[in-house]
Amino acid sequence: MTSKKLQAGVIGLRMGNGHCIGYRDNPHCELAAICDTDTNILAEREKTYSPRMATTDYRDLINDPDIDIISVVTPDYFHAEQSIAALQAGKHVLCDKPMTLDMAEAKAIIAEVEKGKAKFMIGQVCRYAPGFILAKRLVDQGAIGDLYFVESEYAHHYGKARGVNSWRVDPRREPVVGGGCHAIDLLRWIAGDAQEVTAFANHKCLTDWPVNDCTVALFKFPNDVLGKVMVSIGCIRPYTMRTVLYGTEGTIICDNTSPDIKICSKNLMQGKLDFATLPVNIANHNVSAEIVDFVDCILNDKPVATNVYEGAKTVAAALAAVKSAKLGGKPVKVDEMFD
Repeated sequence: MTSKKLQAGVIGLRMGNGHCIGYRDNPHCELAAICDTDTNILAEREKTYSPRMATTDYRDLINDPDIDIISVVTPDYFHAEQSIAALQAGKHVLCDKPMTLDMAEAKAIIAEVEKGKAKFMIGQVCRYAPGFILAKRLVDQGAIGDLYFVESEYAHHYGKARGVNSWRVDPRREPVVGGGCHAIDLLRWIAGDAQEVTAFANHKCLTDWPVNDCTVALFKFPNDVLGKVMVSIGCIRPYTMRTVLYGTEGTIICDNTSPDIKICSKNLMQGKLDFATLPVNIANHNVSAEIVDFVDCILNDKPVATNVYEGAKTVAAALAAVKSAKLGGKPVKVDEMFD
């Protein structure tokens, strides 16, 4: 392990503020450069973090020979262009989810990563939420027996979260891909790679948006596990990713915004059909833990768990759901999206 601090840069400073904090607080890193096209937010972050470089052009970070890591936290349709440019320059890349909005760009990133110049990590923060980590650990330990059904929801209200220049309001950004990838990736992490999906969608809440605002997708997972993902970006309720995991010996209820998870288990409760509460820390977007993991992979040359293939598989599953919904619920094989 080198004693030199890794020099980090962040592109996109609104959602990327968590990345700035993560690098600033990591003892093995220095937040050296920041970038945003919004000069006001750029000036604000520069005052807060005092990096040696603050710029409106992401290529300044790419071309800086001293930058080791770049976080790409820009609107989704910039991810491929900026990630590929950084990889070509030999920078390690932490790219926010979703990796891309289509499979052509996903394949382009895969091709660049496979050249082996640097490491690539896709930012799926649900894998770092304490409640979800504990739930997965309990499943893996057999606390609820064999899984047979899993469900997760991405329930949000985008009405007042359109993004800078309304970047979320874009026909290229299907909500199942842009936000629902959180729920899909979470279930993939717990139940395995999605194999087939049947989905239906409607458009009743954000009627001025160019995409469906609610989708329900039914997935087939390995080992005969069934799954459901509900994505709503116009629901009138606080944000949640409520997730329920059903096993032959019990049930787990969890999300990323509650101080506990609930478990009903024959193995833990002597057959009593009631829920026990297990406390957890609330860490909705635990980017700092994500960065700790990525930095450890870089310094110790470890494989990245949320690698480029994981990112592509989640995008493929989400796009398969979009395709199924457009076909009126016709089943779609997820692997077909790689063709």
